[in-house]
Amino acid sequence: MSKNPRVQTKLKAELGNNKYQRLSTEKLDSLDYLNCVIQEVLRFSSPAITTFRTVTIDDRLPASGAQLYKGDEIMINIYNLTRDKRYWKIDPNLFYPERFQGEDKDHHPYALIPFGGGHRQCIGQDLARLELKAIISRLMQQVTFSDGGPEVNAGGHNQTVTLMPKNVGVTITFD
Repeated sequence: MSKNPRVQTKLKAELGNNKYQRLSTEKLDSLDYLNCVIQEVLRFSSPAITTFRTVTIDDRLPASGAQLYKGDEIMINIYNLTRDKRYWKIDPNLFYPERFQGEDKDHHPYALIPFGGGHRQCIGQDLARLELKAIISRLMQQVTFSDGGPEVNAGGHNQTVTLMPKNVGVTITFD
């Protein structure tokens, strides 16, 4: 949010009418822009950047013709899927929540799999999304985040199974 004041302002406007209301799961689910922001946060900074699967039948990849054998372990690069221009009409390197209301609303179902996919997807993903909605909505009603500046935020990412920024500098102002 600190790097995207336009998004923060738009989200605060959507949440503005609910500042002192109890936010039920139904209310949180009805907040369209909040849901788009959550989708974009998960796309732009997925909790895991890779997942592994075991091939269950002999098969061949259609594009390359590479042979896969039952029992092979394959790695799916979630990070690359979220940045692949073949799957996103709007520039995938932009943080742009509106993509989920417009051109990229009907993206390929496996272009965004922050919690994995298929029958092995994360069992806790619904709880994680609910927690994100509740925390982001309440924070956006109480504070404004500002970028701490390029000198504090320079330095790239540490990449393991998850992607974490090396340095993060944020200014928090209470509204």
